[in-house]
Amino acid sequence: MKYFKKLEGEHIYLSPRRIEDAEKYTEWLNDFEITDYTGASARIININSEITYLEEKNKQAAEYNFAIVKKENDELIGSCGIMDINFISRKGTLGIFIGDKQSQNKGYGTEAIKLLLDYGFNYLNLHSIKLNVMEFNERAIACYKKCGFKEYGRRRQCEFINGKYYDSISMDILAEEFKESYIKNKNI
Repeated sequence: MKYFKKLEGEHIYLSPRRIEDAEKYTEWLNDFEITDYTGASARIININSEITYLEEKNKQAAEYNFAIVKKENDELIGSCGIMDINFISRKGTLGIFIGDKQSQNKGYGTEAIKLLLDYGFNYLNLHSIKLNVMEFNERAIACYKKCGFKEYGRRRQCEFINGKYYDSISMDILAEEFKESYIKNKNI
């Protein structure tokens, strides 16, 4: 089996990321249509740097990174995770992108976020999960609000993309604001 169903949802599952997918991630992370929305367009990613990145991230104890995989055909469509975890303050930072363009705007990102929130609050015992989003990424902002995130701040003109400065919006959700269960393969 190529992927492992760690967190299973309705249409997707989250699997530990694999080094073997470095080429696909490298392709996505060099595509302006993907990276302009993440603020990472100025970076140059090559296959060797992506392999090193995946190897290092897989070793870090305070990061939980996953491949987003379609259940119907076991196809890799993106990446997500909870990073920068502080287990004393019980907080972390969520990151996500759907790299496969045919899989965008189909609800997979929303489902992946809900799986991560369920895992973060009910298994990692986090109290607060935050994220940052570019002000022009209206699709992502709507998705985050749908998942229960609320805006708590804005850093003005802090991201430079394609010759212009943009605001970064900070959003978060607290454990008591997330009451639903999304992980289908729970045992209890």
